[in-house]
Amino acid sequence: MKAEVNILVVDDEEIVRESLLDWLREDGYQVEAAEDGFKALEKFKERSWDIALVDLKMPKMDGLELMEKIKETRPETQVVIITAFATVNTAVQAMKIGAYDYLVKPFNPEELSLLIKRLVESQSLIKEISYLRKKLHKQYQFYDLISKSVKMQKVFDLAHTIAKSNSNILILGESGTGKELLTRAIHNESLRAAGSFIPVSCVALTETLLESELFGHEKGAFTDAIAQKKGKFELADRGTIFLDEIGDISPKLQLSLLRVLQEKEFTRVGGTKSIKVDVRIIAATNRDLKKAVDEGKFRDDLYYRLNVISIKLPPLREHKEDIPLLVHHFIEKFNMEMGGKVERISEEALDLLMEYDWPGNVRELENVIECTTVITKGTFIKAEDLHLSPPQVMKENGAAPPSDDKTIKSIEKKHIAKILKENNWNIQKSAAILEVDRVTLYNKIKKYKLKKG
Repeated sequence: MKAEVNILVVDDEEIVRESLLDWLREDGYQVEAAEDGFKALEKFKERSWDIALVDLKMPKMDGLELMEKIKETRPETQVVIITAFATVNTAVQAMKIGAYDYLVKPFNPEELSLLIKRLVESQSLIKEISYLRKKLHKQYQFYDLISKSVKMQKVFDLAHTIAKSNSNILILGESGTGKELLTRAIHNESLRAAGSFIPVSCVALTETLLESELFGHEKGAFTDAIAQKKGKFELADRGTIFLDEIGDISPKLQLSLLRVLQEKEFTRVGGTKSIKVDVRIIAATNRDLKKAVDEGKFRDDLYYRLNVISIKLPPLREHKEDIPLLVHHFIEKFNMEMGGKVERISEEALDLLMEYDWPGNVRELENVIECTTVITKGTFIKAEDLHLSPPQVMKENGAAPPSDDKTIKSIEKKHIAKILKENNWNIQKSAAILEVDRVTLYNKIKKYKLKKG
């Protein structure tokens, strides 16, 4: 194990560097040294380091600034602060913002050995847990979809089976159940994987814009058509096109789409030339298309051509046994994206998540975990950390939810703005309180268009 542990010593005093190098090498570790923060960062570009022993007081760049830069680029590296007795309070503060521990000068070899041994054992346990989680995820994962429930495993099995065919597919399910993720997985598993995957939201555009989006247009076809434009069907040739919320398209577009399905060709808006395409269509809807057909709102011939094979994605409330698996997956995802350090969720918090019915399905759960990961102080999510989640999750003494905007994004924006204001827009201090790195905070400020004052 020791031979696999790489340690970097960063100290401006040569005698300290040499002493630490000798002691650590005697213990069997791979060790190198740097005399200042800039040279240390250069060494991080050359290779990865498991542990960095960093002096708190150094010229050019102090230990706290170096630690921040290390955590921004190499969050997996554990940092131990080296400090004099007079600056112990600063070292304790460093632990609050990411340091593993600190050593007070002068220190003896035995103290150093015990600390490094404890740290290495901790890292080994973390790596083992990470490996087991990845193994578990692989067992229950179909590309970006994760589930161990019987219902979802049947969906995965069916998707595996039909992926190799060229048949059109209709995916049914509520919003937020993962219809696009399933479609991407089927495309990636198919013989068309080398071709393009083109998603189109049929509900986001007007009839005219959607027609142009799907089939393209010729120059001068309408007022804003200043140049010829290829449509999504052309771009998806030899690949897969995903038509989301297909139940919302107009009768005119239903007829145009039927022609593509029957003849494998279409005409650009304002054009006369027929364009041949080889495209697999996967459509999705949260509506009851059969009912729409019976009511005359959706063409029956189009319905039967789309519905060659159908897959129904169950809502999250019907496979709640997946919630713990999904929660841990999202915690890892947002830790990686935002430099977080949340390791787990408490049983009480998980119980609250299990009791909620999730009308927004997996997408709503993901939003809640993203928000909670950002605002949680410490390394695990507690029940009280869910106070910014939908009020039904917390059930706070039966109190009625406030009438103002309580979306996850709105709450996160207000919370970040509040912390920035309380700290006079000191980015470093605000990021430390929010327990995110400065890059993440800057990205959030840009995302929510927050401005000082």
